[in-house]
Amino acid sequence: MLVGFMLLFVACGNDDDAAATDDDESTDEETSEEVSDEPVTYHFFNATSGQDLHTNETELGALFEEQTGVNFQVEHLVGDLNERIGVMVASGEYPDTIAPQAGLDMLLDAGAFIPLNDLLEEHGPNILEMYDDYIDRFTLPDGNIYYIPFGANVNEYQPIPNTDQGAFWMQRGILKEAGFPEVNTLDEYFDLITDYADENPEIDGMNTVPFTGLTYDTSFFVFSNVPMHLAGYPNDGGVIVDMDTHEANVYGDSEYAEDYLRKLNELNAEGYIDQEMFVMNYDDYLAKLSSGRVLGFFDYGWNFAQARIAIEDMGDPDKEYIALPITFDESIEDQYMDPPAFTQNRGVGITVDAENPERIIQFWDNLIKEENQRKVMWGYEGEHYEVDEDGRYYRTDEQIELTSDQDWREDFGMTTFEWDWPRINGSFSDGNAVEPRRQPEVALAEYDEDDMEYLEAYDIDTFSELFAAPQDRPWFPAWSANVEQGSDPQIFEERSDEVLKRHYPRIVLAEPEDFDDEWNEFVEAYRSLDVEAYEEYFTRVVQERLDGNWQFAD
Repeated sequence: MLVGFMLLFVACGNDDDAAATDDDESTDEETSEEVSDEPVTYHFFNATSGQDLHTNETELGALFEEQTGVNFQVEHLVGDLNERIGVMVASGEYPDTIAPQAGLDMLLDAGAFIPLNDLLEEHGPNILEMYDDYIDRFTLPDGNIYYIPFGANVNEYQPIPNTDQGAFWMQRGILKEAGFPEVNTLDEYFDLITDYADENPEIDGMNTVPFTGLTYDTSFFVFSNVPMHLAGYPNDGGVIVDMDTHEANVYGDSEYAEDYLRKLNELNAEGYIDQEMFVMNYDDYLAKLSSGRVLGFFDYGWNFAQARIAIEDMGDPDKEYIALPITFDESIEDQYMDPPAFTQNRGVGITVDAENPERIIQFWDNLIKEENQRKVMWGYEGEHYEVDEDGRYYRTDEQIELTSDQDWREDFGMTTFEWDWPRINGSFSDGNAVEPRRQPEVALAEYDEDDMEYLEAYDIDTFSELFAAPQDRPWFPAWSANVEQGSDPQIFEERSDEVLKRHYPRIVLAEPEDFDDEWNEFVEAYRSLDVEAYEEYFTRVVQERLDGNWQFAD
């Protein structure tokens, strides 16, 4: 404590040395004088898979350290998320900053994060400005802000030309061989895949995998969410919300889930389902997708980005995956494309063990400046992007190739800083998209002759045009509600997840004649839980949000 006080005293007594210089941000000049710029390293635990590193080992991280004096030792998750967070809570010892993903509520309940209100007022003017429209959404009922979410939409919302959301994916060469048919229903999708698998039992000397999926650990939602999408709903979590009544209902044991699992059960009996689907981990899953022998699967585009890059690097364009808006039947309008949303229950916080937390706020506040967000997302003008006479950002073929290279992205720091830190979405003040992938000029430039063959065949300009436009859902996504630890809804989530993980695989892998028995056993176990309390809670979440209240106490 004495050392911390001395550092603060020195910082306050050396205003000229500590002040950051930025002609565009006068507010920084007023506040950064109060914060030391002595070099310091903080421990940042990011509860996602990734490469551990020091941020100053990247080009951007070195720049940000030069600007603030702050470096982060970034550690990523290995093993089970709940177990890792549980060990922290039990020991009472925490890294300096944590982006806990789905473990956020556990840390809030344990009192692991410090309130940020005063720190933001004193040292975070840029954060408060960028998040101005959303502050109330992550200010908890006790009046405190404990974490900063990711992706505040500023200026204008920018739709994405190439979906990275949920979809049924298929090797696009299958469509070409079939004459580019329209594929909208589940039966049409699987008919194409099974026919192709029958004609091609091996791909590049490896056994063909007609259909697979991700069910590992906390990623089980990738599998269990599917019935919701097939029924024409976006990802609201464990419930679907009626557009007229705004009532939230579970779908885990719905007819939608039963119909989907029955279809998979039939396909499994015929030998078309990956026998490792329920036992392989995330790395195994990515490796399998990257091999080029998987014909189809359901996933969220952002969740298998590494595999998509690996497939593109193979140099066989027909093995690349195309996202398709599959529903149960033609009468259902797909809703795979998310409406504009702000996920307020995912973010990064400062723990009770962090010394001089104002230094962390200083770093975040510097990071979220528009000029630094532009570097994180786009790089440097003239090197990584160009600006045309109308002020629009674009990339040359060489720049697209460079900025798509995963090794380069990691070395530069894009991979490190583009998510899991305070950041913005939408558009910059000059009207260009914050994310290059949302800039039409970039998306169109990235299409090569092979891409154009598919776009022209379906008479579309971008691949996302295969999907219906999103419907307005002011509460979206419902799953982002801060569910209190130990509450009835939280207990239901935990126990229902266990029930789904135990029964869904058994239902899919059962002999067809045993399907009904397995299904009924599952329904009995599922309905033994407090479904009603869960549905009532999320119906209230939706209603409160429609009334403008994103945080409420029971």
